[in-house]
Amino acid sequence: MCYYVDAKLTKKQVREIFNVETDFKDFEGEKMLSGFRAKGTVDKALPIITDDNPDSAILGDWGLLPFFSKDRSFQSKTLNAVIEELELKNSYKNSINKRCLVLVNGFYEWRSLDKFGNPDPDGKVKQLHRIHLDNGDKPFALAGIYNVWNDITTFSICTTKANTLMADVHNSKKRMPVVLNDYDHEKWLNNPVYLDFAHPNYDAKLIMENLEPEKIPQTLF
Repeated sequence: MCYYVDAKLTKKQVREIFNVETDFKDFEGEKMLSGFRAKGTVDKALPIITDDNPDSAILGDWGLLPFFSKDRSFQSKTLNAVIEELELKNSYKNSINKRCLVLVNGFYEWRSLDKFGNPDPDGKVKQLHRIHLDNGDKPFALAGIYNVWNDITTFSICTTKANTLMADVHNSKKRMPVVLNDYDHEKWLNNPVYLDFAHPNYDAKLIMENLEPEKIPQTLF
């Protein structure tokens, strides 16, 4: 799954790397952004590029709200969209062809270990890893779908079965976000066959960092 991302990217990076305008003002990237809402908070914004306006990045709110949502409490349940089940879920089936790029610097997963440091899906020891596209550690895009609800653009990050690397890291549920190669952005935005991007049909080369305690973002403490 994908609930924590490295969102420490700037408007300048968004413009230069993704060759778009930035149609937003108030965004301060966070080294670790969680999609879950703390009590009393609502917005969880990330830069996204939509198929409707591929020349401009806007701020989207993490957690897709389908048209039937009565309020925003539903968002914590739609942070991720299982790509193999998009047509089966009422929350997502109307957004299958509303594609977006979710712009990040990386994402985080905890690997479950036993007390001896060996991989164990039921282990109580959790080792944090930062994962990113093998592109020189520049910002990159995750595949997303979106919907505009009450003038708010909301999105979900698509997930798929884990590749070999991520199955070892996310060794309980064995899922991962759909990470897009730099040259496939337009293809995701415009390709109606979304299962072309499900593993093993599609796979991007990833790099994993084992985060030592001194490198873990302070937002976790």
